[in-house]
Amino acid sequence: MLRPILIHPDPRLKKQCEAVADLSDELRALASDMLETMYDAPGIGLAAPQIGVLQRLIVLDCVKDGDPDPVVMFNPEILQSSDDTNVYEEGCLSIPDQFAEVTRPADVRVGWIDENGNPQEKDFDGLWATCVQHEIDHLNGKLFIDYLGPMKRQMMTRKSAKLKRELARG
Repeated sequence: MLRPILIHPDPRLKKQCEAVADLSDELRALASDMLETMYDAPGIGLAAPQIGVLQRLIVLDCVKDGDPDPVVMFNPEILQSSDDTNVYEEGCLSIPDQFAEVTRPADVRVGWIDENGNPQEKDFDGLWATCVQHEIDHLNGKLFIDYLGPMKRQMMTRKSAKLKRELARG
């Protein structure tokens, strides 16, 4: 089921999310809805707060061409980050049609619980590393524009607020 994606500024996008205490069928269904919503948008990552659910759950799939490789992460956390950095032009489904270069660690090791309740750990690099860090930031109430200077952040927030008003009018 497609879920509506919150558009910045929305106070829920700035909130710290609660850890998932135990996996339920409801949460697995939510993860499935999130993947469907992400692919439909289209995007490569989506965090639960972006659809108004303040739980530590993210989905991602950075495969551009070829078979999808969806990853569902409950309670993801970055266990290790490289000193090397990468710069990617990032965008966000909650800040439509706006992009900016963000510098992040080039490689990260992430730990999480999968849909079956099993602990997982994996090293990510390239676009996958950027995406997983971007989505985990959402769980901590941080947006990619928070890495930008105040002028650029303010400009992007104003554009997003204008779009949000236009969408609300229908």
